[in-house]
Amino acid sequence: MNGLATARTLHIPFAGDRAGTAPLTWGQRAIWNAILRTAPNDVYFNIGRLLPLGERGRVTDLRRLATALTALLERHEALRTRLYDGEDGDPRQSLTDCGALPVTVVDEPDPDRTEATARALLDEMTATRFDYAREWPLRVGAVCHRGRVTHAALVLCHLAADGHAAEQVVRDLRLLIRRGSAGRAPRTNPLDLARYQHGPAGVRRSERALAHWESFYRTMPPTMFPRQAAAPRTPRFWSGRLVSEALMSATDTLAAEHRVSGSTVLMTALAALAAAEGGHPAAAMMPIVANRAAEDRRDLVAMLSQDAPFLLDTTGAERFTDLLPAAWRAALAGYRAASYDPVAWEDLRERVGRERGTPVHPYCCYNDQRFFVRPPDEGPPPSAAELRAARSRTEFGFPATEDKLGCRYCVHVTEEEGVLAVMLTADTAYLPPPRIRAHLWALEEVVVASACGEAPLLAGFPDLLARAEAAA
Repeated sequence: MNGLATARTLHIPFAGDRAGTAPLTWGQRAIWNAILRTAPNDVYFNIGRLLPLGERGRVTDLRRLATALTALLERHEALRTRLYDGEDGDPRQSLTDCGALPVTVVDEPDPDRTEATARALLDEMTATRFDYAREWPLRVGAVCHRGRVTHAALVLCHLAADGHAAEQVVRDLRLLIRRGSAGRAPRTNPLDLARYQHGPAGVRRSERALAHWESFYRTMPPTMFPRQAAAPRTPRFWSGRLVSEALMSATDTLAAEHRVSGSTVLMTALAALAAAEGGHPAAAMMPIVANRAAEDRRDLVAMLSQDAPFLLDTTGAERFTDLLPAAWRAALAGYRAASYDPVAWEDLRERVGRERGTPVHPYCCYNDQRFFVRPPDEGPPPSAAELRAARSRTEFGFPATEDKLGCRYCVHVTEEEGVLAVMLTADTAYLPPPRIRAHLWALEEVVVASACGEAPLLAGFPDLLARAEAAA
């Protein structure tokens, strides 16, 4: 490993119950299509997690870690599943029953640097593309100090896991290290799920979902960002990030007042701003849905998440808060249409585009990555003065850039110690960096003003964005 001269490699054997092949699940096929569109920048989809193992005086040695990793790979079939090309040229998945997982071990002599070394190891492993046909979809690194493992660094291939599955892997590995057991085994697995989805019942379910998508494609604006606004930067895609205590509190306030989810509040504000940006009477956005409502999917390590259709008509509404009831209904309807065959989905989109005489694609997505949304604080909501004061503590920056992505406007929502973080990654040809900042600033202004009882007029959103850009 570069810069980690003391690294060595261990090989951890595993032996699962079975081997087999199957088509890709719908979630796998959806992310595989995204990987192909993004390559060679597909490291963007790698999922990295850091697991501290030395807290509260606990001792973990390499033997205990190795035993836990063996059990982890035997427990979750997705972690020993790789890609191959079928006879028809379509990608398929191949489950292997036994093998060995390479683990990179780094010895850190300075106890005060173990976390920094672990983060450097994680960054290095995450920044490398997966070999989807030959490499296991899980990479593991371990940082040791005097024979004790202080941190485990995990990198998951997105074909094997989505964000929820990555958290399940971390949870299970922690329990396997501490207790030797992670509880009841998952009730299903990706191979059996793929066989269901490609069978008659799965096809019928997909067709019902695609009927909703067809209505979406026929009524949405052809795209949310139809015109380039500037010459693209190099790198072309920039990520702006807003960290806001005020936005967290204001979102909770509006969600409780209007009986919708906080995620719906944020998505509605972002969608309305995107509509204002493009001069559209409606906003088309694709929220990413976990698809884990079924009991047998909740603890499954697999790639299950897919896009959902969200169409918000802004005509007839005067102020932002007028949109929330219809947005809640539209979001719920879209979530029910978030599990479908991506090949049929692409065919549908292309067919509708031909019939409309123009390509249709929102190029506008929303991903609320919070796995647990805590309930609002008890007691009265914050006052308008408190919310306005909290805005003075808002932080903004441009933490990342990318050379290639398949979207023009991509939002990720996370929460860090009770503070909301919203990251907007955009194509700078359509949203230059000052405009990225303007959208995030306007998001905070819309939600905070609404929670203060001063919901902005929708007709004023273009001016709001212009003022925000001028202030950047």
